[in-house]
Amino acid sequence: MEQEYLVEVICDTSFLIHLATKRIRNIDNIDVEIGSISFVVPDVVKNELSKLENIPEKKQDIILTRNFIKNLKTIAISGNFADQEILAYVKSTKSIIGTMDKDLKKQIKIAGGSVLSFSNDKIVLES
Repeated sequence: MEQEYLVEVICDTSFLIHLATKRIRNIDNIDVEIGSISFVVPDVVKNELSKLENIPEKKQDIILTRNFIKNLKTIAISGNFADQEILAYVKSTKSIIGTMDKDLKKQIKIAGGSVLSFSNDKIVLES
């Protein structure tokens, strides 16, 4: 039997919140486009979510997001600034990163990584 290749997408905070709180129209067939996807949560992003939970207007979204990521794989990328840590990781692994941050997208592409983002409530792979 053919071994199915799992594409790990390392998610930043904004991407995960969007994923957990919005209805994504092509979430079920995104696998077909780039292979089976596994969303991965860096430790540094989990820490960021914990801090954001203290902000009253974000609290509900953060609770939803933290519940959503309970079953996702965690990856040991730690530090104080998620963007910097994710970027450093991309440089050594050429990973796919899920983000909505324009600056981070640009830096990931320069570093040789790929970006998964959202457009019109669909997940899109930017090249």
